[in-house]
Amino acid sequence: MVAIRAGKGVYCEKPLTYSVYESRRIAKAAREAKAATQLGNQGHSTNDIRRAVEWVRDGAIGKIRQVHVWAGENRMPQFTERPKETPPVPKGLHWDLWLGPAPERPYHPAYAPLVWHYWWDFGGGKLGNFGCHTLDTAVWALDLEHPTLVEASSTPLNSETTPIASTCHYKFPARGDQPPVDLFWYDGGIRPPRPDCLEPQRNLPRNGGSLLVGDDGAILSGIWSASPRIIPEKKMRAYEQPEPTIRRSGGHRRDWIDACKGGPPASSNFEYGARLNEIVLLGVVALRTGSTLHWDGPNMKATNASQVDPVIHGHFRRGWEI
Repeated sequence: MVAIRAGKGVYCEKPLTYSVYESRRIAKAAREAKAATQLGNQGHSTNDIRRAVEWVRDGAIGKIRQVHVWAGENRMPQFTERPKETPPVPKGLHWDLWLGPAPERPYHPAYAPLVWHYWWDFGGGKLGNFGCHTLDTAVWALDLEHPTLVEASSTPLNSETTPIASTCHYKFPARGDQPPVDLFWYDGGIRPPRPDCLEPQRNLPRNGGSLLVGDDGAILSGIWSASPRIIPEKKMRAYEQPEPTIRRSGGHRRDWIDACKGGPPASSNFEYGARLNEIVLLGVVALRTGSTLHWDGPNMKATNASQVDPVIHGHFRRGWEI
């Protein structure tokens, strides 16, 4: 936020923000400042995702009413409580700055540099870590914005760390001539039901992917929207590819650098990236609180569950408020 207000270009890895409130504020600030921004969901700048979006818009698999996205098993160390040890802060690490708006606690390698994703005070677990990658194709191709309902379930929860495995269900309303969509997330080794159109000799990728299910087939992609294919394969081979309609990218970082130099907005600038990020974070809210959210997107409110407001807003140490 400081960089945006100073007129600087900002590249931020996923998840873009910790809370839904922050996502809204960052997008608004970037819009007003006309800042060059880019979310680090690298698959958004590939030709793979562009082809998949063009297939959907071309009607290759008919109307899409279900989406399934998943990530692989959680191979990070599992904790249920904070470490008691207080090892010295590594040379070169400014621990207070690393904590940022999060509640103060002593340094421990259980948090930094990588495992922070799996502590509620810092991250959103597997969904927060991979959601911006694997939901990307569906959100872009289907023009998804505000869900009307979000619910989640998981292995046992605790107040400190994210669960070993979880599932989320989002309901999105009709958009123009597109029907309502049910979107399902799975992690921790859970995979979606096998689609009828997948050949017997093929399996869904174990490490994660995306499955858009239409009235006339499906589109299967890997993590980062990689290597999309229409299934069944015989339909892929018979499909006449449409002419490209989406501008191709020179690469994710190249897009951002060009935007910083006055070129067109980057592929996943915060106007789009914050919308994608917010959808991911709503699943985290439902998961963390155990609440079904009846979501009023324009007013940023769960109309049935005021108890989730603190998680929607997020926490800010003094001096870090936005």
